[in-house]
Amino acid sequence: MIQEQPLAAALAAQQRTGRYRRRRTTASPQGATVQVDGATLINFSSNDYLGLANDPRLVEALQRGAAEWGAGSGAAHLLGGHLTPHQQLEEALAAFVGRPRALLFSTGYMANLGAVTALVGRGDGVFADRLNHASLLDAALLSQARLARYAHADADALAQRLASSRAARKLVVSDGVFSMDGDVAPLPALAAVTQQQGGWLLVDDAHGLGVVGPGGRGTVAQFGLDSEQVPLLVGTLGKAFGSFGAFVAGSEVLIETLIQRARSYIYTTALPPAVAAATCTALQVVGEESWRRTHLQQLTARFRAGAAALSLPLMASETPIQPLLVGDPERCVALGEALRQRGFLVGVVRPPTVPEGSSRLRITLSAAHDTAMIDQLLAALAESWAALPLLADASPASEAV
Repeated sequence: MIQEQPLAAALAAQQRTGRYRRRRTTASPQGATVQVDGATLINFSSNDYLGLANDPRLVEALQRGAAEWGAGSGAAHLLGGHLTPHQQLEEALAAFVGRPRALLFSTGYMANLGAVTALVGRGDGVFADRLNHASLLDAALLSQARLARYAHADADALAQRLASSRAARKLVVSDGVFSMDGDVAPLPALAAVTQQQGGWLLVDDAHGLGVVGPGGRGTVAQFGLDSEQVPLLVGTLGKAFGSFGAFVAGSEVLIETLIQRARSYIYTTALPPAVAAATCTALQVVGEESWRRTHLQQLTARFRAGAAALSLPLMASETPIQPLLVGDPERCVALGEALRQRGFLVGVVRPPTVPEGSSRLRITLSAAHDTAMIDQLLAALAESWAALPLLADASPASEAV
């Protein structure tokens, strides 16, 4: 029988140090406002950057897809679960990012696990930014390749790591937009040093696709990089695209290799075909409605200007991810709770998700917000920040990681 006492002690320690995570149940669809614990809160905690998660057109496409294709795919892609909507979405995604092929995965986590472990193993090397998403770190460890982590966004440090490595294959992996800091990776420099050392570059653009770059095609397109410079592009569909799932885009050979070797693709049920149908509609909306990105950029600039006027310690980010550095995890929890009491839902992020001493509010903006909501948030932040030294113990905020 499992001895639960050590587990209970570890949980208690998390509670004492302000690192205990609690879920709240949202009783409404995603949107600019949500219903949480009986209260209406302005939602600054979602990754629904373009406001599409509850868009009527996506909902209709999902319903229509379910009526035509059923609720589930019934099998893995290679065992009869690859339906017409999946194929249509893969072709649309490949065209969207300008790659020959795209391959659907059920989640971004599975896409990274599948891609990395299919391409490298013992005797190879994975070179990862220290602030990469956890899925890239786990993928590197699972691959059994030698893992080398380089200083955040430091191409010179990467070059040194690559030059000193004797790995047979060298795979560099980096977020495009870093999910907790909101900054953009220096992709041209990373691509240049990777090519010089004969390596491959994989970019996880989960938080960039749909949001930045020409037509919302992400950070790789923003820098004008091609498939030679960035052979592997990973994207998720549950953020700016408002639906669910993920994909890897690349050459014919790379995608066929993943089909044959990526265990997280081969050994799992394909995502519901109706979700694929809804995502095809989302791609059309993202391509046609550039005002969403323009509006989002304007909101981001307004928020940053207002925060600077209030001397709030925002981290350097020009993306919809706006981290407010607090430092101490318990103070961060208290600040998140103070904002909730004022009618705002924000992400409260503490170690181990972020490094020690860098607990923060992860404030995320959406095209569904308006300028009044931004101004209201700034006013609430000013009040809550001023009162922070006086805040008593608060119950942990809801959106904590």
